[in-house]
Amino acid sequence: MFTGIIEELGVIKNISIKGSSGSISIKAKTVLENTKIGDSIAVNGICLTVTSMTSDGFEADIMAETVRRSSLKSAKSNDLVNLERAMAADGRFGGHIVSGHIDGTGTIISYEKEENAIWVTIETKPEILRLIMEKGSITIDGISLTVAGVSDNAFQVSIIPHTAEMTTLIKKKAGDLVNLENDVVGKYVERLLTFKESRESTLTMDLLQDLGF
Repeated sequence: MFTGIIEELGVIKNISIKGSSGSISIKAKTVLENTKIGDSIAVNGICLTVTSMTSDGFEADIMAETVRRSSLKSAKSNDLVNLERAMAADGRFGGHIVSGHIDGTGTIISYEKEENAIWVTIETKPEILRLIMEKGSITIDGISLTVAGVSDNAFQVSIIPHTAEMTTLIKKKAGDLVNLENDVVGKYVERLLTFKESRESTLTMDLLQDLGF
């Protein structure tokens, strides 16, 4: 589990995708502290397992589902990436509950500066957008952010100077892909409501009578 508070910016040293899967090596420093093989590190919000380490970085495998769901299909060497180690049990919860399981991608539409903040508008698919609500939480490339507005096909977040400096978000450009993870609470609520509606649609009075009730 992660919090969406980025610890450092890493650099992709190499990414190799053959077919639909592959591996990635990343240059890093801070996230290597107390990390061992088998630990999890979020790379642009994607939970990856460390398979090997060097003095200045780590490597991880990438499975096909990760490639399908995330922006790694368009990643390349020398790209900056947001990095966060899995949350320590005694750590502070500065962001929100982030699983590192990407729901899909969005496309940056525009940036607009407002005094010391920058508004970022991101377009995404309806199945992701329906779980985004104003003042709710969203994870963008691993960054825990508060939704400032939602429209029919996009949503907005407002970036403070610290977030702009410490993450990759405003270093991207319009048209770039970003990884999105919906708030896990919203996903569970939707699942429970869907299950409830399904049960109610099949649990008829005739069926209850047939079962002896």
